[in-house]
Parts: sequence; structure tokens; C-alpha cells
Amino acid sequence: MKAMVDLFQAPRKTTKTDYSAKDIEVLEGLEPVRRRPGMYIGGTDERALHHLIAEVVDNAMDEAVAGHASRIEVELSADGFVTVRDNGRGIPIDPHPKFPNQSALEVILTTLHSGGKFGGDAYETSGGLHGVGLSVVNALSDQLTVEIVSQKQLWSQDYSRGHVTSPLTNKGPMSNRRGTTLRFHPDPEIFGAHAHFKPPLVYRMIRSKAYLFKGIEIHWICDASLLKPEDNLPPKDIFHFPGGLKDYLLETLKESPLVCPEPFSGEAELPDNLGRVEWVITWPLENEGFSHSYCNTVPTPLGGTHETGLRQALIKGIRGFGERLGNRKVSQITAEDCISGAAILLSAFIRNPQFQGQTKEKLVNNEITRGIETVIKDHLDHWLSGQRDVAEALLNHIIERVDERLRRKEAKETLRQTPTRRLRLPGKLADCISENPHETEIFLVEGDSAGGPAKQGRNRKNQAVLPLRGKILNVASASTDKLKANQEIQDLGKALGCGTGKNCDPSQLRYGRVIILTDADVDGAHIASLLLTFFFQEMRPILEKGHVYLALPPLFRIIQGTKSLYARDDAHRDDLLKKEFTGRGKIEISRFKGLGEMAWQQLKETTLDPKTRTLLQVHLPQTEIEANFDENGTLAIEDFVDALMGRRPEKRFTFIQANAAFADSIDV
Repeated sequence: MKAMVDLFQAPRKTTKTDYSAKDIEVLEGLEPVRRRPGMYIGGTDERALHHLIAEVVDNAMDEAVAGHASRIEVELSADGFVTVRDNGRGIPIDPHPKFPNQSALEVILTTLHSGGKFGGDAYETSGGLHGVGLSVVNALSDQLTVEIVSQKQLWSQDYSRGHVTSPLTNKGPMSNRRGTTLRFHPDPEIFGAHAHFKPPLVYRMIRSKAYLFKGIEIHWICDASLLKPEDNLPPKDIFHFPGGLKDYLLETLKESPLVCPEPFSGEAELPDNLGRVEWVITWPLENEGFSHSYCNTVPTPLGGTHETGLRQALIKGIRGFGERLGNRKVSQITAEDCISGAAILLSAFIRNPQFQGQTKEKLVNNEITRGIETVIKDHLDHWLSGQRDVAEALLNHIIERVDERLRRKEAKETLRQTPTRRLRLPGKLADCISENPHETEIFLVEGDSAGGPAKQGRNRKNQAVLPLRGKILNVASASTDKLKANQEIQDLGKALGCGTGKNCDPSQLRYGRVIILTDADVDGAHIASLLLTFFFQEMRPILEKGHVYLALPPLFRIIQGTKSLYARDDAHRDDLLKKEFTGRGKIEISRFKGLGEMAWQQLKETTLDPKTRTLLQVHLPQTEIEANFDENGTLAIEDFVDALMGRRPEKRFTFIQANAAFADSIDV
């Protein structure tokens, strides 16, 4: 047995035996940025490369938000340079009080943690806070030139890899221009020889900046040689959106149908002089939505305290509205139900923001949460109470998401059960002997009375029978609670064994054919439609794979002498009378009131025996369905099912009105 290692014994000697003060390296100037760029821009990949442009544009945007600039230009050149111009006040060029031999411009570009945004009155709100943005860009550029127009004079200075390479030079008078122009080229030693800016990424970034501040006009200029056909971008463009965030949201969603005709939008000053907030929110019917937040025009992809305030405002406002209506389901609504399907844009302008890291991906000011929650909830309460119909539609939409969430949770819990428990089959199920789904089939029959003859007439080797009691639940308009409580639905799910909802797996289906067998009358057709709705909503993959069939049991029996035939409906009866019963003798026609009236031999002969039966395989339409009750004339299959089986009875009423004239007869 090996002896235990002494943790305190001297380690094995290496070639390096001493460790002293001379081993301590002190990095000066901007060398820390070049040694560890990941600490400042998140790495050296494509995202980090484009972050350089964001840092420069953010500084220009700070001038705009402060009210000193109205125009920004961003230009991509064929030589790999990017130029950002603004018509703001210009970076100061006078000597810095602490460094009298250096201009303020040089201090800002060569010194970490220097700038005009740590305090004082230069900027009320800003995106640049740490005083490292421009200096980092300088440190990671092999060439950088700054031009400043100050007091109608043009000043210029060159930099490279964090160092000054030319003195600050007066280029002469300039009366038709003001502000700052910064032109730089990313250092290939840092980003690689083949690194280059991608026009689509830059285009989208500056476009979003224009939406965030209504008073700015951003010009896009890109050398045509940098644009690819698939980019679908113009070489020049101007971004100016007086509607701000609302314009961006509506442009993004375009013609997508919305739960609410008009988005919930607004802007408000925050209490305690914290700043202000703007927002716009809507709920698409088809798209999954998105959520983008910003602080002082800087994207915060990881969210933060401003998003927390918005979430709390939404959940409290919507729950409160539902409680006033007496809706019992509102207690189950979570913030995720309100937000997950929404399209959200949130922009906060606050004083002294605190971010998580230099890349500013998450806002961490705790005092902001309460302020944003208060102002947005006040506006939401007024918005909901001012348009009752819209508010109720939104509430119903969110409750549907609650039901879907609970349904998914129930499905997961079912999957976690032991195999023994999962395979516990319903007591009413008369299962078949074979377990090969390629040769088995299950009949879903209407009621116990029909179940008897079906069980007697089936082939026990490969045919199973599951009696269903009357009309099953309409799952298109039922809540999750009702689905869980409905025994027929639960039995059906257990018998088929393939799961429901998003967990439905056709490969786990226990039978190759699922055959709906109902009476050949109106009630039977209604039950069949309810079952088809169930499969469409909860087990759509087995419909798409062609596993579902409709049986065609007879409605009539026609006898003349020794001749006996069956007819599916009135038209089939009349056709048989004309073609098959032409001889003499009394013709007797009997009508089956239901499958329970048929002898098992008759049911086997007409409906169960593969040699003599007729089945209709159910297929989903690949194109839109003609719907003359809809103003558009056609509907997608999802909309069609929702119209006829969903929670809106007015759609069914419209359908009945439009199609009542086509009903030749009514079976009562």
C-alpha cells in the first residue's frame, strides 16, 4: 500500500528556484488591453471585433442624447477602415489640468478610465461609463486618426496600438463642420490577418441605434465592393425614426397578426430623478416574439434590473385586470406566460448606470427595478381599462399559454413515471395479442353498447377495441385542468402510448392504425370530429404520418329475398336500389340507429374485416382551405380548426350562416 502523500512536504525542485520582486511585471498605459483583450471587449472573435465600432458609435450617441448632436455617419471602406463622424461638441483638445503636457484628447485615447462621464454635468445620461471605450479602440487598432473641429478650426492626430504617432496638428479653418471624426483599422496582430467588418452586422447595429433615440439621424455609407448579393444592403442609407421604438417593432413584425391591434407603448420619467424609460410591447398570434432591452442606447442582451421591473409590472397589471373580471385562472399566470410570447422593446435612460462587465451586457442598478415597475404598471392599468375588448382578448391569449405550459408540465411528469406505471392500460381496453405496430390496429368505438359487438367481432390477434363514453371533450376549447380531469382523454392517451403535445412521438404508437368507428349519423359525425380535433391538437404527428382512419359502418340494410346488402348513407341506398334490386319481390329497408343494434357478425362483415370493410385515411391538407365564411376566402389548417372548434363561438356562427344553405337534409 502506497504511503499517504504529505501535503506539506517540499515539492520537487524545478529549474526556476527563486521568486522575487523582479518577477513582478507592471503593465503600463494600454498594454493590459493588448495582453488581455477579452477583459475589455469579450475576446478577439467576430463579436468582439464589431464591439469596437459599438464603442465609438456609443460615444457619438451620448452626444446626441445629451442634445449636442443630431447626425452620425458610419462609413465602411474597402481598405478595412471604419469611420464614425458626429456633429457634436467634439472631444476637448485643450490641455488636461492633471496632465498639462497632454491634450484632453490624448489623455482619453491613451489612458484607461478617463472621460467626461464619471461625474459632473457634461453628460446627464450616457452609455460610456468606465472611461475605457475609446482607449480600448486605440489599443486594439494598428492605425487610428482623430479629427476634431473646435472653434471653427480642424485639428488632427494619429495613433497606433495605444500610442501617439503624431502631434496634435491644426489643419486650418473649418467653418461648415463640427464634432468628432474617428477613423480606425483593427490590429491584425490581435484579430487575425483575415478579420474584417461585416456590413450586415454593422448595418443592423446602427439601425437599432436610430430607433432608440428619436432625435438622431444616422447615415450609412459602405463601399460597394464589400457588399455581397445575399446581403441585400444599399451602399448608402439614412436612418431616422420619429416614432422610435414603436416604428422598429411594427417594421419588424410587418403584417404579422397581433392579439392587440395597437401595441402597448409609452415613455415616462422615473421617480426620484433616476432618469426615464421607453417601452413598446405587443403579442403576436403566430410568431414567438422577442425581447430586446437597452440602457442609454447600449444593448443589454443579458437583461438586468430594468427588465425585472418590466416583468413585475406586466404580471401584476395583467393579474389585477383578471381578478377584477373574476377570472379564477389568473392566479396561475406567471411572468413567463406574459413575456415568453410577447415582442418587447425596452429602453432606459438613467443616471449613473452600473453594468456587469465592460461589455455592458447586464444592468445591475437595484433602485431602477421599483421605479420602472411603478411607471409601467400605472400606464398598463390605464391601457387595459380603456379598451375592455382588447384587454380581454389579451387575457385569454395569456391564459391559453398558461394551459399550454401546464400541459407540457403534465406530459413531462408522465414521462418521469416508472415504466410499469406508464404501461398500465385502461380497464375498458380490449387489447390485441400482437405487439407489432406494423400489423395492429385499434378501434375507437362510440359507447359500451357498440363496444360489445366490436369486441366479439374483432380479430383478437391484431385488433384492439377501446369504447369511449359518448362525446369526448372538445380539446380545442378546453383548459388544461379539464383535459387532466377527463377520463376518456386520459384513457385514450394511455392506450395509444405515444404521448401528447410536443412530447408526441409517432414511433412509440402502440398500433399501426387508429380507426375511429362511430355511428353513421350526425351524432357519430360529431364524435368523429371531436376525436379528429383531439388528434390534431394533441397528437398531430400521428395524423401527419397517416396513422388515423375513419371507418364507414352502414346506416341501412336492404333485403330482397335472399339478397342482402348494406348502404352507408341515403345516396348509397338509392344507388343500390337502382342498380342491385331490380327484380321482383318485396324490398325491406332497415335503418340502424347505432352500432349497438348490429349483431357482431354484421359489424365484422361490414366494418371490422379488412377483406370487406372500407376505411378512409385521414390526411392534413398541404394548402390553405377554402373558407367562404372568412373574408380572406382561405384559411390555414390551424386557423380552420380554431374557427370551427375553438373558443370563439362567433366564428362557428358565421360558418353556419354561410353554409346552412348547402345542407340537403338534417338528421334529427
